[in-house]
Amino acid sequence: MHNLYNYFRHRRDVTLLTVALLLLVIALFNPRIPIKRDIYSYILVADISQSMNTVDKTLNGKPVSRMVFMQDLMHRLVGELPCGTNVSISLFAGVSVAALYTPIEVCENFDAINDTIDHLDWRTAWSGNSRVRSSMATLAKTIRSFPEPAQVVYFTDGEEAPKLHVFNRADLTGFQGGDDWLFVGIGSDAGTPIPKLDEYNQLIGYWSGDSFAMQPGIAQISESNLGVRDDNVAGSTSDRYLSKLDEEYLKELAKEINGLYVRGNSVHDVLAAMKNQKPVRRDKAGFEIRWILAALAGILFILAYTPKHPVKALKAEWLNIVNRRRLQQ
Repeated sequence: MHNLYNYFRHRRDVTLLTVALLLLVIALFNPRIPIKRDIYSYILVADISQSMNTVDKTLNGKPVSRMVFMQDLMHRLVGELPCGTNVSISLFAGVSVAALYTPIEVCENFDAINDTIDHLDWRTAWSGNSRVRSSMATLAKTIRSFPEPAQVVYFTDGEEAPKLHVFNRADLTGFQGGDDWLFVGIGSDAGTPIPKLDEYNQLIGYWSGDSFAMQPGIAQISESNLGVRDDNVAGSTSDRYLSKLDEEYLKELAKEINGLYVRGNSVHDVLAAMKNQKPVRRDKAGFEIRWILAALAGILFILAYTPKHPVKALKAEWLNIVNRRRLQQ
């Protein structure tokens, strides 16, 4: 043992490399230190109504639908969330919000969460209507069924179908549960026709303006609610219903329930808005230190091949160069 100690004491490079190797081995086990911090839990609500098929966004320079743009935004958002954050993916259609699972830890379930986002599809919808306002009560009830509270991040274009009027406007007076809920607006300001697709996702035409007409007393009862498919399409370009992001409505809705609104142009805008949401609780959570151990191992590796007295070594090397030049002269 004494000989081994003397060996490492005189072999600085071997000692540093051995310690670096030990740190890397420990890092492989992903050790964590319990620290007290804010715990965040989110329910990411995806609007899968047919207006989200409208092609009025661009991604990597190519035109894409609101649905595709929303999926890309959600992917990048989940990738930016720190470990320890819990996430649930939920679907909105009709007047309902359905959670696919309760919030799960984002790092341990990263692939599963992203796979869920990949499979968001308008054909999953159980209703052809889109009643964002009326879904507030259902969403609040869904969150109450979770084992712990969750903050809402609601991705939608704000399209109400059928359009709101005095007969179908849900009264949110006294609504509780919407504090800090975040609405993320998806879509553009330009009016764009909504494509009408068949069960194979093939274009058969565009929705007509009559599909969204306000019909007092009967607008809340439509063929989509009765389960009967409507294959009628706009007869001409002028008959097409033009859809756009209803930003003013979403701002008004957010204000009414004491929530927040942000335009979903970039993941940084959404993350900045999410920072204004309150954490669900403050508790002890594991803080990963493997990156610290790996960084220390890298530093030790560099030091192992660095002279013990680098300044003196540089001076000596400089003197050798000067002396060689003098001899050559």
